[in-house]
Amino acid sequence: MRERRFLPVVGQPQQERADAVRNRRKIIDVATRMLAEHGTEDLSLDEVARAAGVGVGTVYRRFGDRTGLLLALLDDHERRFQDAFISGPPPLGPGAPPRERAFAFLRALVDRVVAQEDLYVMLERSRKSKAGTGPYLLYHMHLAGLLSEARPGLPAAYVADALLAATGADLIAYQRRERGMSTDDIKAGLTLLAEAILT
Repeated sequence: MRERRFLPVVGQPQQERADAVRNRRKIIDVATRMLAEHGTEDLSLDEVARAAGVGVGTVYRRFGDRTGLLLALLDDHERRFQDAFISGPPPLGPGAPPRERAFAFLRALVDRVVAQEDLYVMLERSRKSKAGTGPYLLYHMHLAGLLSEARPGLPAAYVADALLAATGADLIAYQRRERGMSTDDIKAGLTLLAEAILT
């Protein structure tokens, strides 16, 4: 009897081989450990491959480049954050007025950036612009929608870009390290800015 083969469903992620899943997990774990031990400056795909005991081609095929690896390292935290503002409890999730949700979203985004600040800074510096990334597009769509609901007639797309610019990792790192601001200071300032726009 011939072996039955299953074809992937269009639009569904293809199943990975068990060894590919193990290699991906190993690479992610090693890169996470290297970042914790040595910081972001020395992270290279060649070093990660060597430390993970896999071929450098495996790392490049899997992640493409350093930016792809950084995005993979952010992925788990990012999924939880997105779940929280899309379907979690209010005020971050549905159920609160749009104005309050917008404020909660901006404060939560600052916390999100601070939690993996070095990684975000490294990612921002490796890209020409963060505006083209998947997370940014989702953040913008979500925030612009809330702003439109909270204040009809507001140029929501522009204002969303402006507010999201204030959550950039480079800026937040500068505010914390050079200006001595706490995370609460940054969130309070961003909330005041959003309140002024929505008043």
